[in-house]
Amino acid sequence: MPATATIVGAVLGLGTQMYSNALRKLPYMRHPWEHVLGMGLGAIFVNQLVKWDESLKEDLDKMLDKAKAANERRYFGECVFVVETQLF
Repeated sequence: MPATATIVGAVLGLGTQMYSNALRKLPYMRHPWEHVLGMGLGAIFVNQLVKWDESLKEDLDKMLDKAKAANERRYFGECVFVVETQLF
């Protein structure tokens, strides 16, 4: 998974730089160091995005477990059934 995220980020950074040069009608590989910088920043961005998504899933699971436990305590924990009978 980390290799895929790194490759996707690098391609994203390279594509962004080449698109920027194309919009300005400059040669695609005008300053190669900008492409390397874009690839590095893209890789870092996508890797951080993957880490954030994983931590978000963990936090969501914790919150759902807490909510489920609270609901079980509320409805099934101390439940006393009162049966009322009426005689006709």
